[in-house]
Amino acid sequence: MRKIKILVVDDHTVVREGICTLLGLSPEMEIVGEASNGMEALDMIRKYAPDVVLLDISMPIMDGLETTRRIRKEFPEVKILVLTQHDDKDFVFPIIEAGARGFINKTAAASELVAGIRSLYRGDSFLSPSAARFLVEDYQLEAAYRKGQDPYKQLTDREKEVFKLLAEGYSTKEIAEMLVISPKTVDGHKTRLMAKLGLHSRVEVVKYALRKGIIQV
Repeated sequence: MRKIKILVVDDHTVVREGICTLLGLSPEMEIVGEASNGMEALDMIRKYAPDVVLLDISMPIMDGLETTRRIRKEFPEVKILVLTQHDDKDFVFPIIEAGARGFINKTAAASELVAGIRSLYRGDSFLSPSAARFLVEDYQLEAAYRKGQDPYKQLTDREKEVFKLLAEGYSTKEIAEMLVISPKTVDGHKTRLMAKLGLHSRVEVVKYALRKGIIQV
């Protein structure tokens, strides 16, 4: 049986060695090379023609996002599985749009990593549960927009006030003082409005507010 040829790309030597040791236990997988940045990865791909590239996002010289774009352009047959500690929309969406076929958090179990490699080798995709959730939520929001069901319209007047102040950078305590309500009440509004809008962080709140024109830079 032909082995799956794998290139491991991560700027941390200990991480690379750990991954290589782990995958070396599988008789169906072969580590053909290691690289510490995107430039090295491209050279390794030219030399060894791996089937799957395990790729970190945060690296020096050339990061994972640019490396993904270059691999997709120069070696479209190579499958890219992102293995990273970053697990939020700001990282998931750009890397998938750039051409990665899989996304796994470094905290995942070894069995999940092996399953991801197998899936990509077969021509399928593979996403960690959190990454899959982000994509589903984003699709649902887009579907709502297409149907004219703007989630922002579901907010109460008070939730819209809290949303705008959050987007402008005010803290929970400052918002409570400005609206003459308790910090606990502010937190309650924040939790509900973010759930309605499918947002998970202050950064996402700001981006959403900018897209809607609620705030301006």
